Amino acid sequence: MSEAVFKVPKPTNEPVKEYSPGSEEKKRLKEELLTIKKERIEIPVIIGGEEIYTGNTRDIVEPHNHQNVLATVHLAGEKEFSKAINSALESWQEWSNTSWFDRASIFLKAAEYLSTSWRYTLNAATMLGQSKTVYQAEIDSACELIDFWRFNPYYMQFIYEQQPDSVKGVWNRVEYRPLEGFIFAVTPFNFTSIAGNLPTSPAMMGNTVIWKPSINSVLSSYYVMKLLIEAGLPPGVINFVPARGSEAGEAILPSPDLAGVHFTGSTATFKYMWRKMGESIDKYKYYPRVVGETGGKDFVFAHSSADIPALVTALIRGAFEYQGQKCSAASRAYIPKSIWPKVKEYLIEGVKEIKMGSPEDFSNFMCAVIDRKAFNKIRSYIDYANSSPEYETVTGGKYNDSIGYFIEPTIYTTTNPRGKLMSEEIFGPVLTLFIYEDSNLEETLDLCNTTSEYGLTGSIFANDRRVISHMTNKLKYAAGNFYINDKPTGAIVNQQPFGGSRASGTNDKAGSFLNLLRWVSARAIKETFTPPTDFKYPHMLSS
Repeated sequence: MSEAVFKVPKPTNEPVKEYSPGSEEKKRLKEELLTIKKERIEIPVIIGGEEIYTGNTRDIVEPHNHQNVLATVHLAGEKEFSKAINSALESWQEWSNTSWFDRASIFLKAAEYLSTSWRYTLNAATMLGQSKTVYQAEIDSACELIDFWRFNPYYMQFIYEQQPDSVKGVWNRVEYRPLEGFIFAVTPFNFTSIAGNLPTSPAMMGNTVIWKPSINSVLSSYYVMKLLIEAGLPPGVINFVPARGSEAGEAILPSPDLAGVHFTGSTATFKYMWRKMGESIDKYKYYPRVVGETGGKDFVFAHSSADIPALVTALIRGAFEYQGQKCSAASRAYIPKSIWPKVKEYLIEGVKEIKMGSPEDFSNFMCAVIDRKAFNKIRSYIDYANSSPEYETVTGGKYNDSIGYFIEPTIYTTTNPRGKLMSEEIFGPVLTLFIYEDSNLEETLDLCNTTSEYGLTGSIFANDRRVISHMTNKLKYAAGNFYINDKPTGAIVNQQPFGGSRASGTNDKAGSFLNLLRWVSARAIKETFTPPTDFKYPHMLSS
């Protein structure tokens, strides 16, 4: 091991490419889109570096054109889960003793690859497999994942630098050990960057990982895995195990060697996993670390002093970018009656301009929702609102799944501020507004704070500083990421550490050093240079 004290270069956030007409990046991305559409690859399970084709397969289709098959994925079963656990445990000894800077270099190299040669592959796979527009893919599968892989090594160094004081004759120090056992990383469909971060942040800290990607984003996840292998990730450090969620949980969560869970997904699934771990607590060799980011019912709260064009832009972008399939998406809003007529006019005009279709058409603002299950769930909320006297349609309210899973950007007003569409997570392009009397600001702030079980993101709009201060304090626990005069989405690594509490998760803040602290176990070491040689203390001496 080197005797030098190395420094990770201080990162900066990856610039977002514009893909403007005639640009080289647009040309290269279009070429990659064509390549991926033609290839129809087979995606294996990858355990200990070995590619395993189980024969238990599922086709991966484009959400915006569900007749077009992009890939076939081989799903893991009981045998593969057992093999993955053994692989992670066998790899732990060598990986946990690998120097931190050797570990860091792998992910810094992966970031460099993603910023150059791999950028268009990841973006194209995300666009086609997850139905993201070019911009939504670029900020996700390129920029944010690059940022995770550059900033996390920097945070790792920062953590290792945190050392205690020492007194004369004593040297105190702390080492940050990887957890014993393995980490189970379960990742969602909606962000390639999250899929890449959840297994790699524990691995970076010296842990070995079993990664179960979402089937609905397995195409881009597979390319993330291939990129990491090309960047030098040793076999068995991250084991790539596509599977049905319940089968994976039943097989992996009861393992006595489970050291932690890194999860992003639904609140219901997280609660199931936590219950499963509770049932197994007497089997575990360690108390597993549990880190989860789950659902949201994210709000926009406007005051009468709000800038109306800015408010409307935030509502449209916050609710309808990526079809509202973000845990941070604006799903409910509180609008004062005095500005509602103008807000309504701007909203209707703005939504009229939204184009929806395939991500291969770069002029589209929206594409399709992820699959039929999501389509049917969102449709059920729309059908409920369309038939309920509590809701009035402002715009949208229609859907069509004949070619792809398309749902119009939909806005309702409601007379019931605690109703179904104001309290339940929909995870789709549906925004519900409650129009409140200006004089009822306090009561409406209380409604905003107490209507939903979640506490993920929220934003306020006002130009009166006293009002901004008051609303910020009043909604102190309503959101883990809080925005003033901005949409409640779009957190950036190292700028807005992301996570919420209440039913939204453990708030361990991805995009900061706080998350990485969860994947280490500190050991305090005291070395005494001149230890005492007599057990008696001075007070015991005769006077």
